[in-house]
Amino acid sequence: MDSKPPSSQTIHRHNATLHFLAEYSDILLGTLFGASAIYFHLSHSPYLSVLSAAIAIGSFSITVSEIAEILAERLEEPYASFVLTFSAVAVEIILLFMIVREGVHNPAALETVKGGIISAVIVDMNVLLGLAVFIGGLSYKEQEHNEDTSSTYTTILLVASSALLVPSILTYTEDSNTLFHASVMIALLLISFYIAIFIFQTRTHSHFFKATAKSRLFRIKKHRDEEEDEEDEDYLFDRLSNVWNFAAIFGFIFVIGMLAELFATDGMPIAREMGISAGLAGLIIAIIAVAPEIMTAIKAARDDEIQRVINIAMGASTVSIMLTVPILMGLAYLNGIELTLDFNAFQVGALILTIILAWKTTDDGETNYFEGISHMMFFVGYAIIATLYH
Repeated sequence: MDSKPPSSQTIHRHNATLHFLAEYSDILLGTLFGASAIYFHLSHSPYLSVLSAAIAIGSFSITVSEIAEILAERLEEPYASFVLTFSAVAVEIILLFMIVREGVHNPAALETVKGGIISAVIVDMNVLLGLAVFIGGLSYKEQEHNEDTSSTYTTILLVASSALLVPSILTYTEDSNTLFHASVMIALLLISFYIAIFIFQTRTHSHFFKATAKSRLFRIKKHRDEEEDEEDEDYLFDRLSNVWNFAAIFGFIFVIGMLAELFATDGMPIAREMGISAGLAGLIIAIIAVAPEIMTAIKAARDDEIQRVINIAMGASTVSIMLTVPILMGLAYLNGIELTLDFNAFQVGALILTIILAWKTTDDGETNYFEGISHMMFFVGYAIIATLYH
């Protein structure tokens, strides 16, 4: 006897379930692995705890990135990119701060933090920018952006990197007190410089950070907006107001903070036990923090929005140096820890070479897939040295 075919109502319920799972898979995975991380931590299974916490942090970071992208679509540049970069950098600060707290018992943790700060910029400028430019270049022979954007950002980053050289040089000639005072002065200098940059970017020269009229961005965006107007938006965060979406971002970041504490508490002893270098540990942290941003940038590149890619990669790198460094120093000091900015020669050298490479690949206002490959090759070389450099 033949079985009856499923009814249209059953099929509809099945499709609705699949749609729900697809739309909210990041939240579901984050919740599942977050709960698992807590369970494994309480069960004294540090390896599983760290793995689960990392997956949960990555999943919730994707949610934060998606909400930030919705907010970015509602705002104009440069504010749109501000939302995307600050949401990602907030996750980076939380992860690194939890490692800083481990410095009370394990001074070597502070070297991991320094590696994480530099690695965040290396990942943003080489993995994020490189992958997005490469993938976008496969679809479009050349992609155009505002050359003033990259010129301004590379100048800012070069000045900020040069400022970090001051305490790095003093570590060879001065005592720890002088080194700490120099680090504080450099941190204050970076904040002051960022205030000037913020005014420049949002008030006096905001046109430097917007797509030019010759860019295909406007035509593509207009076509996409017309398609979206015809579709029903049933994603929860699409229906929420800006205020509630900002509240949701802060809520998820709070959860990420709790998971980051588990990640740091169980992860640092494992890194010490396995002999993982501070550079590699910092690189792992940077990749976890930047992963959602990378996905956003790749999507933008596929839509021929290379201007947004440039804004995200270079904007996040700017914030990573100019805000992450002072904030982490302040939080460390409040916890009785002196975090100094004596980065080693390898870190500062890689940072400056990255900025020079980004300047050379973006200064003409056009990108192609070969330039993306160049950034990725640079990152592979950095990763190899970071793994072996102790």
